[in-house]
Amino acid sequence: MIRFSYTAALISVALSGSVSMAQTVPLGANLERFDYPAPVRWYEASSQGRPIRMAYLDLAPTVRANGTTVVLLHGKNFCAATWDETARGLTGAGFRVIAPDQIGFCKSSKPAGYQYSFHTMAELTRGLLDRAGAGKVVLVGHSTGGILATRFALLHPDRVSRLVLVNPLGLNDTLAEGVPYADLGQLRVEEAKTDAASIKAYQLRNYYHGEWRPAYDRWVAMLAGQYAAADGDVVRDAQARLSDMIQTQPIAAELPRLTMPVTLIIGERDLTAFRANSAPADRRSSIRTVPQAAEAAVKRIPNAQLIRLDDLGHAPQVEAPARFVVTLKAAIAS
Repeated sequence: MIRFSYTAALISVALSGSVSMAQTVPLGANLERFDYPAPVRWYEASSQGRPIRMAYLDLAPTVRANGTTVVLLHGKNFCAATWDETARGLTGAGFRVIAPDQIGFCKSSKPAGYQYSFHTMAELTRGLLDRAGAGKVVLVGHSTGGILATRFALLHPDRVSRLVLVNPLGLNDTLAEGVPYADLGQLRVEEAKTDAASIKAYQLRNYYHGEWRPAYDRWVAMLAGQYAAADGDVVRDAQARLSDMIQTQPIAAELPRLTMPVTLIIGERDLTAFRANSAPADRRSSIRTVPQAAEAAVKRIPNAQLIRLDDLGHAPQVEAPARFVVTLKAAIAS
């Protein structure tokens, strides 16, 4: 099978500041034509009465092992591959690293009509870690993966030695703060409009505070390539269902129940506030961004610390990978 390289994706996205679907290389609904930076492994299971499979990376230490496994959970607009530089930094420090693609995302299954929940994802992740022989882990969740990591830690506190949340969603209830509920039909309509240009525009404003770098283009190409596939409607439906899960399942109310040490690593220039742009103009200022929600959340978690990255945005592991690895290693060691 001919595989699609990062370079081809990057060229298709970087041609102009306004990229249409016609310029995007189709990569398949499950990223069949997009290579990951390491061999992909598969966890096969049954969920909601049907077979599913989850892709994941399992990377051994490249120096003497320190005995700790770090699990990296991606966000909604990210995949296991997006953790590449973080994973290499950790394996180079003696950690084993496991990075799954959650069901509904990236290379993993996207079953028709699937009912997505963070509880389900947590249980599937637990099964994957059991199959991989991972015991107690350091759990790192970014963005939507932060909600999942917190849910996993609440369900299986004995499996998590430390929880690290990187610009996580779910620290506040955006529906309660004024974001109107969007039903599945509305979310599907919005997903139908998603392409490389809209992905880049959203990330430029919310993630990277107006400062775009060529290194980000490959991740836009990765996401847009799924939508551009012949079976792109599978992706659109899954993403709509996942958005419904995010808007209705925050973990804000349960933060005081976390028992393990928790570190919040927050890029302070992050403007992300899930679906805040759909709120009435006079309510938008009351919907907290991730950094604003983190300031309140850290006070409600029994054993927590907040690390502020003042000049970074929503994805510090992408924006400043070397600096992020140093910060993450310090958080794990603290």
